[in-house]
Amino acid sequence: MTTPSPTLPSVPAGPRRVVLAAASSGSGKTTVAALLCRALRPRGLRVQPFKLGPDYLDPTHLTRAAGREARNLDSFLLGRQRLRELFARAAAQADVSVLEGVMGLFDGRDPTTDEHSTADLALLLDAPVVLVLDAGGSARTVAAVACGLRDFRPDLRVAGVILNRVAGAGHAALCEAALDQVGLPVLGWVARDAGLHLPERHLGLLSAEQATWDEAAADRAAAGLRLEALLDAIHAPPMPDAPAPAQADAPVRVALAHDEAFHFSYPDALDELGAQGAELIRFSPLRDAALPAGVGGVLLPGGYPEAHAHELSANVSMRESIRSFAAAGGAVLAECGGLMYLGESLDVDGQDVPMCGVIPYRTRMTPRLTLGYRDATALRGTLVAPAGAAVRGHEFHHSVLTHAPTRPAWTWTAHDGTVTEEGYAHGNVLASYLHLHLGADPALAARFLNACRAVTA
Repeated sequence: MTTPSPTLPSVPAGPRRVVLAAASSGSGKTTVAALLCRALRPRGLRVQPFKLGPDYLDPTHLTRAAGREARNLDSFLLGRQRLRELFARAAAQADVSVLEGVMGLFDGRDPTTDEHSTADLALLLDAPVVLVLDAGGSARTVAAVACGLRDFRPDLRVAGVILNRVAGAGHAALCEAALDQVGLPVLGWVARDAGLHLPERHLGLLSAEQATWDEAAADRAAAGLRLEALLDAIHAPPMPDAPAPAQADAPVRVALAHDEAFHFSYPDALDELGAQGAELIRFSPLRDAALPAGVGGVLLPGGYPEAHAHELSANVSMRESIRSFAAAGGAVLAECGGLMYLGESLDVDGQDVPMCGVIPYRTRMTPRLTLGYRDATALRGTLVAPAGAAVRGHEFHHSVLTHAPTRPAWTWTAHDGTVTEEGYAHGNVLASYLHLHLGADPALAARFLNACRAVTA
C-alpha cells in the first residue's frame, strides 16, 4: 500500500480524539474516517478507530486504514459507563482516536431526544466534533447546514468541517468563504472520485475483505486533509483510567466461526471472553472438515450464510461435526446467520438448501429488512442469561423463519404494543436473530464460558 510521505511538522503530544459526524447517512463518514486514519499513520501516530452504533461492516474499513482493530461504541448495547470504560481502555493505547458517527449528528433511537445519537456520544466522551459535509452541488448552503448542526446543541464542541465530494480546489474555496462567515474552519476537503466508492450489499457496505478502494485515489484524497490544523483542533481532556479486566477463570477452548460466511463479532466481546479464560480457536465452516479438537463451546456469529449457502451445505463433514457436538451436549451460541446455519434448511431463490439440522427451524430470504434495538427478556434459562433476565440487543436481517418458533429464547414488546417471541433455547443450544454484545456485561460471557467448562470437565 502506498502512502503519502510525512512532510508536516509534529504537533505537541496529548490526548486527541475526534468524532466525525454528518447531517445524514450517505454523506461519506466512512470514507473520510478511513482516509483520516490512513493519513495520520505516516506521521508515526498510533490511530485507534471506533464506529458508533452496532454496525459490523464499516469497522472493517477503518481497521484496514488504521492498521488497528476498530471498536464499536454503542450506548444502547453497552450502557454509558461501560462504553466509557471500553473507550478509555482502547484509546489509552493510541495517540489519536477517530470515532465515526452514525446517521445524522442528532439521530438516535427517539426523534424527540438526542439519546444514543452521535452528539450524545460526543458529549459523553467530551470529544470535539468535526462535521463531514457533502458539498456536492452546493457552496454557501454548506455553511447554513454546518451552522444549524453546531447551534442545535450549543454545548457540543464543533471544531470544524471536512468537505466531501468537492468538485475541486475552486469549489472548496467557495465553501470555505461561506464557512468563514459562520466561524467554522475547514479542516480539509475530499474531491469527488469514483475510485473512493465502497460497494454495498443488502446489509450495507461490503466488508474490507470483500471490497477495496483505489489506493492512488485514496492518496490523492488524503492530500486534501489539513492534518496540522485538525490535530490542533481535537485536543481533549484525559479519560479516567479504565478498570482492569477481571482475573481470568480456568481456561477453556471455544471454537469461533470466522470466514467469508461468518464474521460479525465485536472485538470487545471477544476480548471479554479472552479475559475470562476463553482460548478462541477460529475455524471455517466453509473449508474445515470438522470442529477444532477439545472445545467446550462453539460461537457462530452473523454474516452472509445466504451468499455461501451451497458451499456451506456441501461441507457435509462440518455440518455433521457441529450436529454431533450439539447432540453430545456441547455449548453452541449462534446469532442471526449462525441461527440460519444451525437450522434444517435455508431457502435461497426458492431452493431449500440443507443446513446443520441442530435446531428444528427453517429460514428463507426476503426483500424486507428487519432492524432495530430490542429490550428483551429471557423466556427460559439460556447459555447467557437465566430465565427472566433483561438483555439488550439489536436485529438486522433479511431472512425470516418460515414458521413460528417452537422454543423461543427471548420476548420483547414493540412501541406499538406488539409482543414478539424469538429465537431457540434448549439444553446447551442458544440460537437467535438477536445480536448481543458479550462485552456489555461480564456476566453474559461468564455464564457462557461456565457452560463450556462443564462440557470439558
